[in-house]
Amino acid sequence: MTPPSDAHSRTSPVVASLRLSPQISLSRSGPRSAPAPTQPSSWRLSNYRESSRSYTAADHWPSRRNSTLSFSYVPSEEAEGDGSPSSGLDPLTPVDHIPRPTSASESPIHAIATPKPTLLFAIASDDVEQVRKVLESGEAGPNDPVGPQSALAFTLTNDRLARKNDIVKVLLAYGADPSALRNPALNPTARTESNMCPPLETTLEGMDPATRYFVARADNAHTRQTSRLIYRSFFRPLTRVRYDVVGQDWALEQLFRVLSMHSQRLAVAPIVVLLCGPSGHGKSLLARKFGSLLEVPTHTVNMTTLRSTHDIWQSHSMSPYEEPSSHTLAEFLLANEGKRCVVVLDEIEKTEDQKALWSLLMPWELGRCSLGAGARHVDVRNVIWLGTSNIGHELVFDHHQNRPEQDKPLTHEEYLQLMEILRPRVSECLGASLLSRVTTVLPFVPFTLEEKKAIAAESVYALGGDGSRELSSQEVEALVMRALPHYVPSEGARSLHRAISNQLVDAL
Repeated sequence: MTPPSDAHSRTSPVVASLRLSPQISLSRSGPRSAPAPTQPSSWRLSNYRESSRSYTAADHWPSRRNSTLSFSYVPSEEAEGDGSPSSGLDPLTPVDHIPRPTSASESPIHAIATPKPTLLFAIASDDVEQVRKVLESGEAGPNDPVGPQSALAFTLTNDRLARKNDIVKVLLAYGADPSALRNPALNPTARTESNMCPPLETTLEGMDPATRYFVARADNAHTRQTSRLIYRSFFRPLTRVRYDVVGQDWALEQLFRVLSMHSQRLAVAPIVVLLCGPSGHGKSLLARKFGSLLEVPTHTVNMTTLRSTHDIWQSHSMSPYEEPSSHTLAEFLLANEGKRCVVVLDEIEKTEDQKALWSLLMPWELGRCSLGAGARHVDVRNVIWLGTSNIGHELVFDHHQNRPEQDKPLTHEEYLQLMEILRPRVSECLGASLLSRVTTVLPFVPFTLEEKKAIAAESVYALGGDGSRELSSQEVEALVMRALPHYVPSEGARSLHRAISNQLVDAL
C-alpha cells in the first residue's frame, strides 16, 4: 500500500487512495441473495470511525513494520438513503464483535498508515534537527537507501537544500558510510559524452572544502578504528565531535583511550584532562561539546575570576553555551552527587592565586571533596574534569616549525613526543602536586592546509547566512583561497573567521 503523506495525523486521517484489504472487513446484514454494496464514488471522512483496537503506551507510536490504524466503514445518512438495507448495528460496535453470517458477502475495510517522519522527508525538508531526531530515534539508519540513492548521495545531489553541509555532517556523525558514494547501486552514475561517472557533487572534487574535509575524514580507516575504542561504552556519542571540531585527530584518539580505560574500570582515579595549546584551535569548543554530546549536566568555571580557594566552590557557570543557572559549583556537585557530569575549568592557568587550585587536590585524587570547613564529603568520582589552557603554546609552535612537512598531519609518534615535551611545562606552571593528579595533558596542534580550508568554508556558511547558501562550491572555494593568506597561527580559527567576514562584505 502506498504510504500516505507524512502530514497525516492519527485523529484527522486523509484517505489518499482506496485499496481493498482482505484482512479486515465489515459484514452487512441482509438477504442471502443481496449483492455486496458498491462503494460510493466519493467516500466522506465521516464514513470512517476508529475500530476497537486498544492502544497501550507501547502502541502509541507504532513501529515502521506495524504502523497502521484500522478504520471501519459506517454508512452515512446519504449512503443509507439509496435503498440499501441498513446493518442495524451501533456504529461504534467493534469490528471484531460484529456477527457475520457465513453466507454474507463482505466488503473490504481500508487501513490508513500514519508513519513517523521518514529520513527522506527530514532531508527534503532541509531540517537539520529533524534529520538528527529521525536518526536518534532509530526509525531510520544513516545508510538506509533514499529512493535509488544512499541518504548521503541524495543530500549531496539535492540542489534545493540550503543546509546541505550541516545535514551531511549529521549523517556522517551518525555513521553514514562515504564508500556508498563509490557504489553505482547507491549513487547512480551520470552519463557524459565519454563515459559513465558519479554525479560531480558526490565526488571530492565537486564538494566545497568543508564538506570535502568531513567526508574524507569519515572515510579514513584510522577514524573508524579510533571510534571503536569507545564504541560500546557510555562515551560512544563523543565520536560525533569529529564533525564539530576541525583537526586535533590525535588529541581525540588519546581522549578516547583515557575514556575507554575508565569505562572498563581499568582506572580508579577520577578523569582529569587538560587541553593545552595555542588560542583558537578548538580547546573550548571540545570542552563545551563534551557534556552536550553525552547529555549530562555541565558547569563551566571562568578561572580568571577566582581570588581565593573558597571562590572556586562559589563560582557560577559562566559559559554562554549552557542554560543559565543560579547554582554555584558546590550546589551543582551536590545536586549531581554520584552521577556522571562535567566540570569545565576554563583558562585554568590564569587563576590569580595558584593556591585557589589546592582545593582540587583531594577531588582529583580520591573522588571526594569537602565544600567547606566541617562539611561532609561529597562523592565526585563520576565527575569529568576538563581544564583548558594556553600553557606551552610556544613549545607547540616550535615543535611544528621543526617538522619537515608542516602541512601534513602529525604522525602518532610525533604527537606522543609532543605530549612528553609539554607535560613538564604544565608542571612548572600549575605545580607538580596538582599535575600528578591529572590523567592526561593533550596538546592542540596547528592546522594543516586542508583543515584551514574547512574552517574557512564553515565560516562562510556561519557568517553569510541565507546569502551564502546561494553560493556554488566553486564560489565558496574562491572565498576560502582569498582568506587563507590572512591566517595568523597564534590566533588560529579566529583569524580565518575575521578574514572571511571581510570577504563576505564584498561577495554578498
